[in-house]
Amino acid sequence: MRRLTVAALILGLLAPAPALGLALRDMAGREVKLSSPPRRIVSLVPSVTEIVYALGGEDRLVGVTDFCDYPAAARQKRSVGGMVAPSLEVMVALRPDLVVATTGGNSDETFRHLARLGIPTYAIAVNHFTEMMDLIGRVGDLTGRQQAAGPLVATLEARIAFIRRAVAPFAAPRVLYVLWPEPLIVPGRESLITELIDAAGGRSVTADEPQGYPRFSLEAAVARAPEVIVLAQHGPGTKALPMDPWQRLASLPAIKSGRVHAVDGALMHRYGPRVVEGLEVLARLFHPEAFR
Repeated sequence: MRRLTVAALILGLLAPAPALGLALRDMAGREVKLSSPPRRIVSLVPSVTEIVYALGGEDRLVGVTDFCDYPAAARQKRSVGGMVAPSLEVMVALRPDLVVATTGGNSDETFRHLARLGIPTYAIAVNHFTEMMDLIGRVGDLTGRQQAAGPLVATLEARIAFIRRAVAPFAAPRVLYVLWPEPLIVPGRESLITELIDAAGGRSVTADEPQGYPRFSLEAAVARAPEVIVLAQHGPGTKALPMDPWQRLASLPAIKSGRVHAVDGALMHRYGPRVVEGLEVLARLFHPEAFR
């Protein structure tokens, strides 16, 4: 009897899966097959978590990462750990219909493990405003909040357009944006931050770098004579990047004019609704005269 049971189990595991009723295409171009619209979603992306809440779809969110700290209610969701190496055991225990991950922050190993476990994974990739708006629509589809996505996108696009118009009459200052000091990491060509700087009426001195977030030498940064230096702060409760090393570079135009500023990186680095708040922060730093 025991042999029969084991044999039946093996046959059951090897039998072809039932036809799936829903096929999606994620932002990496991969096909994601689901049996039905997802009811239990794990978000490995703080930006996606923020969008889910902004759309009112948080009832479908069963798991988040330690970095999903906005809005405050997101901290009440079950944490699966960090973004680079989230706990597979916790994710399995949450029985997700879908895991949303990013090609720019989650490891390839995480994607492979989830595939081996048979957990559908929806990959996202955002480097520009248009992709951010597309993502909002996609999250609306995944959470059954399609009707909320359109108005949110329209509001964000209107705010971006307003800020662009406000700063358009003024000359664009050369801007050095520092994501990390040692090694020096800056935004390159394929970076949402570079687009934010441009929309805020600035001109990133590292915009011609081919990578999204390349390492950069201090000598090269100095040679480009930035007129504004922006230092990003990472995470709640963390200190802003130290300004002292920059203050020693007295020959820089930004130092001479006292235009070295610390900003909340969560507003600039997360491609969710709050990115427009970050855009306004930058615009006011670059062109205070436009908002008097």
